[in-house]
Amino acid sequence: MNKIKAIIFDMDGVLIDAKQWHYEALNQALELFGYNISRYDHLVTFDGLPTKKKLEMLSIERDLPVGLHKFINHMKQIYTMEHIYLKCKPKFIHQYALNNLKKEGYKLALASNSIRLTVDMMMEKSGLKQYLDFTLSNQDVKKPKPDPEIYIKAIEKLNLKPNQCLILEDNQKGIEAGKKAGAFLLKINCVDDVNYCNIKKRIKEIEET
Repeated sequence: MNKIKAIIFDMDGVLIDAKQWHYEALNQALELFGYNISRYDHLVTFDGLPTKKKLEMLSIERDLPVGLHKFINHMKQIYTMEHIYLKCKPKFIHQYALNNLKKEGYKLALASNSIRLTVDMMMEKSGLKQYLDFTLSNQDVKKPKPDPEIYIKAIEKLNLKPNQCLILEDNQKGIEAGKKAGAFLLKINCVDDVNYCNIKKRIKEIEET
């Protein structure tokens, strides 16, 4: 029988409804040089990838000058921070879920493809930082999702086995990373799916198999 002892959350699209913010912020930066990512390409190709990887792909596919990467990335982070300051607020269902899970003795962690500054700011503004044992950003690993490195590192940091952990993910790259890490998964379609009842229901399913 499997016994879940920890829950590891992705951030964008799971704990924070920030996908649109990242999309808009990157396009704001790209449009300074006449480039943009369409909504279709964002959803089909770029969703879930770190900005650095997106820019590398744009250089290969659309001849974005590599020399602009650093500046575009910098501007994207500035625009992202503006979105966070204006839009990131505590969400009761998430605070309720994490608070109760914490009280019940589960270890809670976050593993995101976002940079450290974004992770810290979003967790602070959302009021969720207090419930998490630790957070990992894409700067804490060499390879971003879909590589499983970040989840393997989180599981090791929790001092647990993969089959003792439940990962909450919303996109295919994150799901792939979670599966490769050997943990159990709960697929999230929107941030409202992340609630106490859904998480406990998934844990019950796992522990009864």
